[in-house]
Amino acid sequence: MTKLASDSAMVMAAGIGKRMRPLTASQPKPLVRVAGKPLIDYALDNLAAAGIAKVVVNVHYLADALQAHVAERKSPQVTISDEREELLETGGGMIKAMPLLPDPFFCLNADNIWLDGPRDAFHDLSQRWDPKIMDALLLLVPHARAFSYTGKGDFHMDPLGRITRRRPGRIAPFIFTGIQLVSHRLLRDPPEGKFSTNVLWQRAIEEERLYGTSFTGQWFEVGTPQAIKPAQEALNLG
Repeated sequence: MTKLASDSAMVMAAGIGKRMRPLTASQPKPLVRVAGKPLIDYALDNLAAAGIAKVVVNVHYLADALQAHVAERKSPQVTISDEREELLETGGGMIKAMPLLPDPFFCLNADNIWLDGPRDAFHDLSQRWDPKIMDALLLLVPHARAFSYTGKGDFHMDPLGRITRRRPGRIAPFIFTGIQLVSHRLLRDPPEGKFSTNVLWQRAIEEERLYGTSFTGQWFEVGTPQAIKPAQEALNLG
């Protein structure tokens, strides 16, 4: 099997989880349970199974509960990036955590649920990774492999794997799974304070250094309370 491109990952877990209300009124979204298991444990268990040893988890909303939960884990080893004072969004969160992360590192959302295909997601990314031409490599899923997803897609991908945003009035064939492999080059010269990763992606698109690879497994959209039951049913069937 392909060697992993990194032994480390960042799990984005600081968000307030507005779309998941009322379940997030008293708990952070990463601790919302699906099929009896907190969302963040799906991500952390998949990271451990792939052989990723070190994980940085950022915290902000109801941070104490989340920090106490991940502190119980033996594998992977978890370090906290503390955003209690200010929620920095995805881009700002990566910048704050960067001193704790090697180059490159995996980055994923804490509310991701997926079932791997022939290879796990992180080996999928590692096999395709080429730091000479890429600033970031996004794991994308076609609509047919995305459960409970009702949007218009996120990206178009050319034959070389370079990606561009969905065009106005079009449906894009690929959806971002929330999982990516990121180089420190993507994070150079960042804006101050809070900002979205989209700012950095846009620069990479313009430089033709944002790439994607199509996921061989199945991915579940679990963004709202209504999406939990279909995800549970599909997981139990799996």
